[in-house]
Amino acid sequence: MAGIRDLFDPIVSDVDVLFLFSPSSSYYETARDIENLDLVVVDDENAVDAATFVKLPLSFSDIREQIRFGLEGALDRGHIEDGAAVAIAAPLFGDEIDMMTRTRADQSKHTGIYDLFVKSRAEPGVIRNVFEVAIELGRKGQKGKPVGALFVVGDAGKVMNKSRPLSYNPFEKSHVHVGDPIVNVMLKEFSRLDGAFIISDSGKIVSAYRYLEPSAEGVDIPKGLGARHMAAGAITRDTNAIAIVLSESDGMVRAFKSGELILELDPEEY
Repeated sequence: MAGIRDLFDPIVSDVDVLFLFSPSSSYYETARDIENLDLVVVDDENAVDAATFVKLPLSFSDIREQIRFGLEGALDRGHIEDGAAVAIAAPLFGDEIDMMTRTRADQSKHTGIYDLFVKSRAEPGVIRNVFEVAIELGRKGQKGKPVGALFVVGDAGKVMNKSRPLSYNPFEKSHVHVGDPIVNVMLKEFSRLDGAFIISDSGKIVSAYRYLEPSAEGVDIPKGLGARHMAAGAITRDTNAIAIVLSESDGMVRAFKSGELILELDPEEY
């Protein structure tokens, strides 16, 4: 009769590399002693002094996003090859590693999440803060009603030059930053009005109510997405900004970089 070890052996047999997410030193040392197995550690700091390491710029609440980030970071840095069989050990329900799964590194399924946080001008924490505002707004809406919003993050000077005001700028003489709870409430309130929010690399809110004016010619976005998404694609193609869009029609949060849609989140599942 097969035992439980036999049932799960296929997950770890014939893998090329083992990814350890936030391992303890003892867990890492045990894994390091396994012969003929490459290790990649993914964490916010290299506390175990791993030879091959991918740094998490911030804490992802969803383990799936951590895994995507780790895989894409390892591929980008040449730590693993496209097509490599990968075993993943990660904490799911607590601080200790308690989950193991298997996948395959696939460059063709590159989502862009690593590029979004690591290769953008804006600070990773700023991008995360904007995502959190958009996600919460997507969950709750304005007084229970769906709302759309567009946040353009980074390269603020160039973005301002490629846009014009639709109304007065409530942030013109202020020095407030996204991530402050009071400021986030303000952003949610102003989102009911037209126009984009412009946010600097460091998170300073530069403007609200901006009409983006880059040419949309040649911008290719998925069918069914509207003017906000087209503007987001166009402004990120013409500047070094990224754009985060909350769709009023389907409630999804999408991120654009270099003119392309690279990340899509459902606020209700995040």
